[in-house]
Order: sequence, then C-alpha cells, then structure tokens
Amino acid sequence: MSIKDVFSLNEGAEVTIRGWVYRKRELKDKIFLVVRDGSGIIQAVINKSDPNTAGIASKLNIESSLMLTGVVKKEPRAPGGAEVHVRSIDWYYIGDPFPINEDAAKADSEYLLDVRHLWIRSRRMWAILRVRHTVFGAIHEFFRSRGYYEVQGPMFVSAAVEGGATLFPVKYFDREDVYLTQSSQFYLEVLIYTLEKVYTVAPSFRAEPSRTRRHLTEFWHAEAEEAWLQFDGLLNLLEDLITYIVNKVLEERQDELKLLNRDTKILENVKPPFYRVSYDEAIEILQSKGLNIKWGDDIGADEERVLTMQFDKPILLHHFPEQVKAFYHRNDPSRPGTTLSVDVLAPEGYGEIVGGGERIYDYEELLSKIKKFGLKPEDYDWYLDLRRYGSVPHAGFGLGVDRLVMWVCGLDHIRDALPFPRDIRRVKP
Repeated sequence: MSIKDVFSLNEGAEVTIRGWVYRKRELKDKIFLVVRDGSGIIQAVINKSDPNTAGIASKLNIESSLMLTGVVKKEPRAPGGAEVHVRSIDWYYIGDPFPINEDAAKADSEYLLDVRHLWIRSRRMWAILRVRHTVFGAIHEFFRSRGYYEVQGPMFVSAAVEGGATLFPVKYFDREDVYLTQSSQFYLEVLIYTLEKVYTVAPSFRAEPSRTRRHLTEFWHAEAEEAWLQFDGLLNLLEDLITYIVNKVLEERQDELKLLNRDTKILENVKPPFYRVSYDEAIEILQSKGLNIKWGDDIGADEERVLTMQFDKPILLHHFPEQVKAFYHRNDPSRPGTTLSVDVLAPEGYGEIVGGGERIYDYEELLSKIKKFGLKPEDYDWYLDLRRYGSVPHAGFGLGVDRLVMWVCGLDHIRDALPFPRDIRRVKP
C-alpha cells in the first residue's frame, strides 16, 4: 500500500508499507521512524518491548529500506495526522551512514550537485519533481485538447536555428558539420504542411558559456507550430497555455508548493489577459528605472528582472527590433524595423520563459533575411523549400519547461528545477 493511502483508512486498520527511513528518533521505550515512499511520509512507532522489531529498527540508518506491517493509529502530532504502530518488520536493507544531512545541506549547493544522485531523495526535490510531472502532463493535455499532434524532430542537425555561436559540434562518422539541436522549430515547420498543428517536448542544447541562475546547456523545450496562425492568435494561445499549466499545478500540487514555501498569490493571479507590453514601452519603463538602455538594445536577464518586478502576472513582451531576433521572424508590415515576435516573461524577476512569433512565409523575404544576417542560403536549402511549395502564414514558439518549473516552484536557481542539470561546469552525475 502506498503511504498516502494509509491516511484515508480508519483507525485500527492493518497495513503493510514499503519505503526508506527518512528520519529516526529513539527514546527510552520507543523508536520513531519517519518512512517515505514515492507518495509521501508517515511516522512508524516501534515499541522497545518487542525485541524483534526493536532490534531491527535500532540498526537502521537514514535511507535504509524496509517493509513493515502494523496498525493505523490517529495521532494529530504526527505528519499527516496518523501513524503506524509496527507489529513486524518483514524485510529490510541496512544502508551505510547517509552522507547528507538535509537540514544542514542547504548551505552547500555545490556539494548537493556532486551528490545529486542522493539529494534527489530529499523532500525538497521530491516536491519539485512532482510539480514538474504535473507541468509536463499539463503541456501534453493542453495541446492534445486543442487538436495538436505530437511529433518528434532529430537531435543531430546540420544548421543553426538560434545562432552558430551556441552550437555543440558532434563527431558524426566522417562528417564535420553536425551539431546537437538548438530547437526543433524548423522540423515542426516541415510538419505543419501535413498535420497543420504540431508540438513536441524534447531536449535542446545551447553551448552558452553562461553562469546565470537561469541557463542550462541541456534543457527541456516544449515547442509548437501552427499553419495559418497569425500574431494575435499566437498571443492568445500563449496566455491559454501558461494559464492551463499553472491552474493544473494549483489544482494538483498544493501540498508540494506548501513544502517548498511557495507563495501562491502570484500563481493564483495567472489568467488572461496577460499584460501586453511593446518593446518600445519596455525601453521607456527601463529608462525610467535608471537603466542604461536604448532602442535597439537587447533586453537581457538584468533588464527582464527589473521589468517583471513591475507586474503581478506574466508579460507578453512584443515587437522586438529586427536585429535582436533570429532571421526567421517576420517583420511587421506596418512597421518594418520591428518583428512580429513575442517573449513571455514570468513575474517576480524570473524573466523569459517563452520565445515565439510569426515566421516568414514568403520565399524572397526569407532568402533576403538570411543574406542580411550573414548566413549561407545553401545551409538552409530545405528550409527555403518550404516556401517554394505551398507556403502558408504560420507562427510558433518555444517554451523553456525548466524555467517554467523554476518560476512555478519559486526556486532560486534553474539547476533545482530538474533531476540532473547540465551547465557549463557540470556533466555528472
């Protein structure tokens, strides 16, 4: 029986649970074990008058595994309001002394990264991973409910999507021009011509030498492309997606958010319409806050932090200048120097979690933009083909799922938002 199910039973019910020792406390006449499994924790009480169970319990270290049978007793002082009075310990494995003291470990984040394979067992990581599970499930639910087809693109690619400086080269037989994908966008654009509305959830890789609290070299990317979708429809879609995910977390993960000490007031405020802030307006706000920024500059992490602290829910930051967005973004016909692009910025200083926009669908316009950005048209021959044969207006976006989890959980660093983070300094465990 899972631990969470024990709490729904009547007092006196006999149960058998399996798990690991999370906490241990020994008194004169009793031994208290807090036992955890994948569903939660419960207190188990061993009476020292029973030499069989007490003899085993006294030997168990933190993170020793066991299976025990006992009787449910209501106890308001125990975690969850109930405990198990143990009659027998039917199986156990005594672990070595556990190298992490969870209460003391918070001050040494690098050590916790070194022993990530063990820190995963902490209650904090347990809560984050359960929220993460709900976020991923909500993404799939949302897209499928809207008629999108899930598709997959390759991880080995031959051309940049987000700029050549952040490509990871890969030795691939006798070829020298193969890289890990930065994004599945181009392949999703291919697939709209057969399925119209497509999405994928997959890793992306960026060789960014960044040491910030929100950058990873390998991250999980939820990307979507839709035929016939134009800019206003894209903005509405993004509002609906983020709202759906946040609501699902609030519905399913209140206990986990509480364990993480997450103030949910901001999350409860996430509902359409989001604040729609143009790049021009953002520059004015930032200048009024004393930042040294001018029109045409990119809005980076520091600027996003200042900007998002002015708002109590996500911002749709739109119409960036042409020079700060990738070549495939369509320029606004009513204002050619700007693009039909949008970033979704999470409030509370978290910043960008989504980047998207309308894609250029005209062949000559795309070819001109590729050349203007100093790229080689031959590197994008098949991408240009999409504009030769039945091109249509379309738009799409990429959502950084790890950043979204970081914000929803209220974490200080993106490394805590996933089980095994990869950044410029770390590729193990």
